[in-house]
Amino acid sequence: MDISVVVPLYNEAESLPELAEWIERVMDENKFTYEVLFINDGSTDGSWEVIKELNSRNPRLKGVSFRRNYGKSPALNTGFERAQGNVIITMDADLQDSPDEIPELYRMITQDGYDLVSGWKKKRYDPLSKTIPTKLFNATARRVSGIHNLHDFNCGLKAYRKEVVKHIEVYGDMHRYVPYLAKNAGFNRIGEKEVKHRARKYGTTKFGLDRFVNGYLDLLTLWFQAKFGVKPMHFFGLLGSLMFLLGFFAVIVVGALKLYNMYSGNSYRLVTESPYFYLALTSMLLGTQLFLAGFLGELIIRHSNDRNHYEIGEETSAPTAIESRRHVNDLPSTVQVESKPSTVEAQ
Repeated sequence: MDISVVVPLYNEAESLPELAEWIERVMDENKFTYEVLFINDGSTDGSWEVIKELNSRNPRLKGVSFRRNYGKSPALNTGFERAQGNVIITMDADLQDSPDEIPELYRMITQDGYDLVSGWKKKRYDPLSKTIPTKLFNATARRVSGIHNLHDFNCGLKAYRKEVVKHIEVYGDMHRYVPYLAKNAGFNRIGEKEVKHRARKYGTTKFGLDRFVNGYLDLLTLWFQAKFGVKPMHFFGLLGSLMFLLGFFAVIVVGALKLYNMYSGNSYRLVTESPYFYLALTSMLLGTQLFLAGFLGELIIRHSNDRNHYEIGEETSAPTAIESRRHVNDLPSTVQVESKPSTVEAQ
């Protein structure tokens, strides 16, 4: 199968028939073999009934319906698990993404060799209250992720090589950072295509300004997991050691100043009367706790089932039977392999 189109949706009953017809027309014109996966994220407006009607008319238009609203990331992850096409296209259901972009996105994956191509809505039809925070958000995401060629991380219109979506897990609200997840999984050929942004035709947006706050927190989580996920001691241990040493030397300085003033005949205060003494103790305590947090993190990682999970790109063929027998024959003569009697002998 050439293409799987994954469409997460929530209360988009009005736009679904037009979107389905548009996708079908593009696929037929380009003679693609395809499937469309509508992931209904707990809609309450009859979207699921529309999807079932579309499926009865065209079996290639498939649907999955959640019992309640979980969010865009779980919807995408569910679509990725079920996608069978060599190239997976994601788009929103509100008709702001154009299916006419699909052929070029497909070409960039299959011919230009990209693992992932993200859309860039250079000209947007959103109010300034959304465009300005979006630009700041994308600038921060570029800096933290190291993917400097992407201008719009949150664009719903993206294309993926099949191997990419089968090796990443989209959870929480991480749909904003699928390129970052792909990069962390070892898929570094990430491109961008300028796409048209169409004004919303039906309904209203399902996302508020809180997505920017949550987006920064998710970005911080991904950065930490990518850098220290399997070696937490490198972060907590280093930070804890620095804080402990800072507090320790501060205590020495406070004590040395008291001794100096005492032997010089100057007036002095007790060490416990100095606020710097308590600040130093607090620093030492926090440093110790951070160090222990790193130590406990290492113990947890050591017993994790994924501690030795690595993404393997390619592998040569396994040893042949002849090579395996050769290795057995090369064993020392003191090693003997007992052979069990056959069924006939046992009788």
